[in-house]
Amino acid sequence: MSISRRDEERALSKDEREIVAKTRHPALQDLDDKELSATIKLLRERRDKASGEVQRRRREMRGKAAPKGAEPAGSASGNKAKLEVLATAMRRLNAERTRREEMGSQVELAKKALELKRQSSGDDSPANTRHARKGMRKAASERRQNLVRPMELGRQRKAGAVAQAKRDSK
Repeated sequence: MSISRRDEERALSKDEREIVAKTRHPALQDLDDKELSATIKLLRERRDKASGEVQRRRREMRGKAAPKGAEPAGSASGNKAKLEVLATAMRRLNAERTRREEMGSQVELAKKALELKRQSSGDDSPANTRHARKGMRKAASERRQNLVRPMELGRQRKAGAVAQAKRDSK
């Protein structure tokens, strides 16, 4: 389930809001690779901190850990929301990094293909060495040959239908 911007603003601090804003589309495209890596590192630290806080509060509520303040935490809903927002932003950043890596590898492959094409165009040999040889030939069917005439099959089917109709009318 998605979280509204209002709920995100309520869950995050001001500096966290700025970091999460960088993970959305127009700003995300403008980040260079170094900024992207730095943002990923910073957001991962914030997410891990929020995750630890949620776990600590859960343990306090169950009575497994000593309370951090005067009394144990009543709920961890605010920290859960923060964790969810940060995790979603982290997913967006990871997807962008993966997209950039794939795009980079495609560019490298295209450059390599262009270089190979340029090298082969100087030779007298054709770029494609595959030939048709004797051309296309009919492949023998592996299915059994049906020896019953289609007309006979139709006759039997019609006879069966007539017999069934007689039985149904009684």
